[in-house]
Amino acid sequence: MTSNRAAYAAALCTAAYGLMKLAQALGANALADKDPLPPDLRERLLARDPLFVASHWVLFAVAVGGVVVALATVRPWGRRLPRRALLVAAWTAGVLMIVRAFGPVGYGFVGDTLVLTGVSAPPPGHAEVARELARWDLLLWSPFFLLWGLSWTAAARRFGRRT
Repeated sequence: MTSNRAAYAAALCTAAYGLMKLAQALGANALADKDPLPPDLRERLLARDPLFVASHWVLFAVAVGGVVVALATVRPWGRRLPRRALLVAAWTAGVLMIVRAFGPVGYGFVGDTLVLTGVSAPPPGHAEVARELARWDLLLWSPFFLLWGLSWTAAARRFGRRT
């Protein structure tokens, strides 16, 4: 991505994710049933466990901050913020999103492919749900996190080159 599009794409992806977490915090499903979590955590998420509701509020707040950081890399008012902090935040967000997309933590392209090909055995009694969630993750979440991460890293790279 060139110009300022990467920063705006990072802001847009961050806003979309934040709005989804806000909707979940307020009680909407908003794809919560498609979240690739282990069975016990998934049950708590869908039962609206107070810890998960609180985490949705926290993630929404972090997303608001992320939108500000992404826009600060391209907007004139961003020059008033510490450059190094913006660079660290943008690069960190980008790398974390890309790592999430590929899945060395068990999700992402790698983890989902292992589950769907039968190389990695899902938890007993949850095999069909695990395969369904792996399909959702492979087709929706992993590509989204990859686009999000590439947007962040492109924005960080461009911001780092600006004087």
